[in-house]
Amino acid sequence: MSDTVEETGEPPLGTLPLDAWHRAQGARMVPFAGYEMPIQYEGIVAEHEWTRNSASLFDVSHMGQLALKGEGAAHELEKLLPGAISNLKPGKMRYSMLLTEAGGIIDDLMVTNTGPHIALVVNGACKWDDIAHLREHLPDDITLTHFDDFALLALQGPKAGEVLEELIPGTGALTFMTAALFEHDGGHIWVSRAGYTGEDGFEIAVHESKVEALADALVADERVRPAGLGARDSLRLEAGLPLYGHDLTINTDPVSADLAFALSKKRRKEGGYFGYQAVSARLADLEAGTLAQRRIGLTLDGRMPAREGAEVYAGDTKVGTVTSGGFSPTLGVPIAMAYVDTAHASEGTALEIEVRKKRLSAKVTSMPFVPHRYYRGS
Repeated sequence: MSDTVEETGEPPLGTLPLDAWHRAQGARMVPFAGYEMPIQYEGIVAEHEWTRNSASLFDVSHMGQLALKGEGAAHELEKLLPGAISNLKPGKMRYSMLLTEAGGIIDDLMVTNTGPHIALVVNGACKWDDIAHLREHLPDDITLTHFDDFALLALQGPKAGEVLEELIPGTGALTFMTAALFEHDGGHIWVSRAGYTGEDGFEIAVHESKVEALADALVADERVRPAGLGARDSLRLEAGLPLYGHDLTINTDPVSADLAFALSKKRRKEGGYFGYQAVSARLADLEAGTLAQRRIGLTLDGRMPAREGAEVYAGDTKVGTVTSGGFSPTLGVPIAMAYVDTAHASEGTALEIEVRKKRLSAKVTSMPFVPHRYYRGS
């Protein structure tokens, strides 16, 4: 008998447009963000290393693809997030966050000025809450569209640029955090030079009716292999990129999360967005050295990784908690992100992490753990 909402208390899992394609490629599927998602194909480490050296194709169609349209849409969106959106030029992207009045992070997201509208890509697990929040707080004359019939593919790795340029001419001219509309296979696709691996790469929005042909064309290139959520997670961890629901929650704020770069200087002064007072107070704490906790990176001695929830100690005093952790295939050591008391957040500080009732030696390390290799132009 199939699961139903009544039987399990949970809605049935959604299926990606490429569900059958993933299974035919040998993917192991797992529940994630309300969907059945591929976690791996040939193996997480192999897919991780292939992404670092060639190009991998990730399916991120669980993400929410939204559009805001109407006079003053960018200005109205600025009331809900701390980034500068109204000065974003067509084809340019910006990382930002939806915030509560208390400065808590509802979600982190990507904002793009497409020209005709403002596009948002939001996290899959948060997208329905994000849509409700936007509908509640945006004026009625701003139209919100959810492109739920579009898939989203991420082609990531140092060979991604040459692969996509050969298949879709003109995409190679994009630089990091820029985007444009292209034609392929008789339809329009939206291509952004961005991603979540720390490597060069692209995210490609394509109608669900065209996505299988595009995926086939990409993996037909010997430089491209499919990769799953497991490698995406290990890559983003090495890149020092936070994951919503783990490193970022409604109980964390942009300053403590080490995301102050997303708070534009002008808006730090002028405010005018949800959470401004709370964020300003945290910025003042940061400047005064009185910020309670900060998100930091840790490298561990030995080979045993620390996972989410592991407690961080300075001597006998608990000073923080791990929010993401794993073994770094690139560095050959365990790495983690944690929130720790600011007094213990300086690079090089020696700490300990409790794993399976053992104390593991760790050291505060600057992030990213592995340098980003975004393409910013020749």
